[in-house]
Amino acid sequence: MLAEVAVQGALEPLDSRLAKSTLNGRLSQNLIDVSKAAGGGDTLYQVPTSANNGTLWYRTDLFKKAGLAAPTTWSKFYAAADNLTDKGKNAFGFTFRGGEGSIAPALDAVYGQSGITSFWNGDKTTVNDPKNVAALEKYIALYKKDTPSADVNNDFTKMVAQWDSGTIGMLSHNLGSYQDHLKALGKDRFRGIPNPTLDDGTRVQVSNPVDGLSLFKSGKNKAAAWKFIEFAVSAAENSKFNRSAGQVPANTDAAKDAWVQQAEPTKLAAEALNGADTKIVQLPYYLPDWNTISKSGNEPEFQKLLLGKVSAKQFLDTLADQLDKAQADWKKNH
Repeated sequence: MLAEVAVQGALEPLDSRLAKSTLNGRLSQNLIDVSKAAGGGDTLYQVPTSANNGTLWYRTDLFKKAGLAAPTTWSKFYAAADNLTDKGKNAFGFTFRGGEGSIAPALDAVYGQSGITSFWNGDKTTVNDPKNVAALEKYIALYKKDTPSADVNNDFTKMVAQWDSGTIGMLSHNLGSYQDHLKALGKDRFRGIPNPTLDDGTRVQVSNPVDGLSLFKSGKNKAAAWKFIEFAVSAAENSKFNRSAGQVPANTDAAKDAWVQQAEPTKLAAEALNGADTKIVQLPYYLPDWNTISKSGNEPEFQKLLLGKVSAKQFLDTLADQLDKAQADWKKNH
């Protein structure tokens, strides 16, 4: 929603206020960068409060039984997916999100493997770069080989239920499913870690939407409104809110609090988001057509991709064409 409101000129730029604030230097720079990108440029129209993050959930009991190391790199991930698959015993290494919501985790896997760190090269998207095509080909090759065939219809609910109740080694989802896994498996049978890195330790991940607070330009009590924002994103209050929401605090002091350290998936997500080796690929949330392109417009095409009816190159070329046109329209109008 941020770009749609900012482009109307309705929001106060917050860069100078933040520079003079007690919050200056105490917020995650990566989350500030995502907030600026989502606003459609280099101006800060939102003080970030919290973020989600892509997480690779894996069954520690199955990994231990197979003598496998944690899937911290893409090489280890693919090796584990193969090793844990035994179709005769209905055991699989991985489960896909092939239905509703499939595009975001696919993009995370693609950029995470290719190492490409920008969504745009000039006015053209990098989504169909040959490195991304190769990464997508490798990723979807897992379907039916190391995953259940029913994954083609998996939305979030089906995917999580299947992983929680079965003998599937790994699941890619964000922090939002943590409580589901705790309830189904108990704390000792699984872990949630950030998505895998390249073999050299470099982590490339697509940006997750960032929650935040904005200030209306026409407000009559802007000083008081800004004081509230400073209060809400202070270490104590930001910690309290995110503990309740189960998300990563934007305040880096809040991210060091005991509850974060005790909730390992949140702790590791916070470290990944703020890590020196983490490269964030900023998705174009500012495009009015982004939600349609990245969801309903291409989810049926992703299912065709899994079923072998279109190639990885055809899928990404179609996506790229839509994105390039949307970017051209946005630049023309804004």
